[in-house]
Amino acid sequence: MTQWRKSTHSGASNNTDCVELATIIEGIGLRDSKAPQEGHVAIVPEAFASLVQKIKAGQLDL
Repeated sequence: MTQWRKSTHSGASNNTDCVELATIIEGIGLRDSKAPQEGHVAIVPEAFASLVQKIKAGQLDL
């Protein structure tokens, strides 16, 4: 069974406005916590690491 988890920065455990992550066969799974039934996006670990690096560096308009 896939273990989805939220960031510790998302606040209270009942907060549903965040992204959830899981380790999956394809790499890293990302899904919207408000609509987990809608599925997920899978990315390779290298792409996920690059995304996190760009977010931390402020290179994305989020």
